[in-house]
Amino acid sequence: MGTLCADGTPVSTATWYVWDDGQVLINMDEGRVRLKHLRRDPRVTLTAFAGDDWYTHVTLIGRVTELRDDEGLADIDRLATHYTGDPYPDRTRARVSAWIEIERWHGWGAMRDSDQAAT
Repeated sequence: MGTLCADGTPVSTATWYVWDDGQVLINMDEGRVRLKHLRRDPRVTLTAFAGDDWYTHVTLIGRVTELRDDEGLADIDRLATHYTGDPYPDRTRARVSAWIEIERWHGWGAMRDSDQAAT
């Protein structure tokens, strides 16, 4: 996932995500710097790879349209269960969920001819 620092420098961070009805859900610890980036500038990219094939990937380009406290850690549990099969183990810190609206996307490898505006 890519965000922008205050000086405009791009920074990327590995992150869990879930595609949900045309939007992407991500979740962050309340103290993460990327949360500060998103509050200042909601533009974001997210690149997802096809399993073990790093060459085939899709990059989503959009913006965070909603930030909300993850009450009861329901969203991070959803993400953790998706990736690990278990609820998120660290229950001590507050978390924030972000919903990303996709504006356009492009792909490579098996997705190479895909360069689309989101509909």
